[in-house]
Amino acid sequence: MHIPDGFLDPKTWIGCSAITVAMLSAAVRRTKEKLAEKQVPLMGVMAAFIFAAQMINFPIIGGTSGHLVGGVLAAVLFGPFSASIIMTVILLIQCFLFNDGGVTALGANILNMGIIAPFLGYAVYNALRGVGNVIASFFAAWVSVVAAAAACALELAVSGTSPLGVALPAMLFWHLFIGVGEGVITAAVVGYLERVKSDLLTEIVKV
Repeated sequence: MHIPDGFLDPKTWIGCSAITVAMLSAAVRRTKEKLAEKQVPLMGVMAAFIFAAQMINFPIIGGTSGHLVGGVLAAVLFGPFSASIIMTVILLIQCFLFNDGGVTALGANILNMGIIAPFLGYAVYNALRGVGNVIASFFAAWVSVVAAAAACALELAVSGTSPLGVALPAMLFWHLFIGVGEGVITAAVVGYLERVKSDLLTEIVKV
């Protein structure tokens, strides 16, 4: 889902970057105002965990594979604003140290995986919490991956890289399955924390 350099035209990557900068500015302000100082190291631990977990691919159909995105997992623990900061740090490291995603496309990649995924996923999670944290986190994670993939396809179509009728079905087909893997991993971690460290789900101020 990481868009490389050259796949987005200037109007698209500049527009996505502008939205991303505005959202991240709001996220930083909100986090500084509301997040307890002792929780900052926990955000760093979560960023490191998600980054490491993304290195592990899981198989899907057709011999392809996917990996954890992690936006909903971070949002469940810290809220969507803090999650967007966590995801941005991860995506910056991936871009500049591992060449995973283009520099010009960085704003779009952060928008898709660091803003759309955690914010929309967290909204779904909140709506479904009545059925339990584990089930809610599974569906929220699945929705977040599918939504981020759809946004990526739309950006490619707007840039003229690929027609929407081609890009959208192709992206959604694979990410419908990748989203299941995302949901299983997210639900497993949330379920584990619910059993052994339930205070992380209840005491942390979500921003």
